[in-house]
Amino acid sequence: MSADASAERPVAAARPPLLLASASPRRLDLLARLGIVPDRVAPAEIDETPRKAELPRLLAARLAREKAAAAAERAPGSLVLAADTVVGVGRRILGKPADEAEARRFLDLLSGRRHRVTTGVCLVTPDGVRRERLVTSILTFQRLTGAQIADYLASGEWRGVAGGYSIQGRAEGFVRFLSGSHSNVVGLPMFETAQLLRGVGWLRP
Repeated sequence: MSADASAERPVAAARPPLLLASASPRRLDLLARLGIVPDRVAPAEIDETPRKAELPRLLAARLAREKAAAAAERAPGSLVLAADTVVGVGRRILGKPADEAEARRFLDLLSGRRHRVTTGVCLVTPDGVRRERLVTSILTFQRLTGAQIADYLASGEWRGVAGGYSIQGRAEGFVRFLSGSHSNVVGLPMFETAQLLRGVGWLRP
C-alpha cells in the first residue's frame, strides 16, 4: 500500500469524556471492576422526593433520567452516566434512613420478608441521545433478631444507603435468597451498564 493510500485511512473518532453523575463510591468501585475510570465525577443535585403513588421502579427510572439530564446540561460534549437505586417492599419505598431510628424500622420491615431492589441507569451521549436500562433484583432477608439489628446499626453501614443496608458489607450475611444481579443491589448493574457503553461505542464490543 502506498504512503498516500495509508494516509487516507479513516481516523477513529476520539471517545468523549465520561462523566459519572453520582457521588457514590460504590458505583466508582463497580466501574473500576470493568476497567472504567470516569474522566469526571459530578453528582447531579435534584429533588429525589417520590411523587404521590409513584412505584419504586418508576422512581428509580425517573431519578436516573433526571440526574443524567441535569449533568448533561452542565457538561456539553461529555458522555454522561447516571444511576439511582431504590429499595421497595411492595409499593413502599425505603429511601436513605434519616437516622438510626428509621434504619431500625427499615430492618424490622425487611426481616424475614422479600423485597426488590431496582436500579435505573441512564446514559446520555454528547449529541443528546438517551439510552436507559431498568434492573430489578429480588431478595429475602432471614428473620433478624434484635441483637443482629442492634449490631448492624452499631456498624454504621446503614448510613447513606437506600433501604438502610449495604449488601457488600455485613448485611450480605442476612440474605437468604437473591434472584438477579448482585451488583445491581450494590448500586450499578455491571452487565447492563457495560452493554449501554458498548452500544454507543465507548467500550469495545
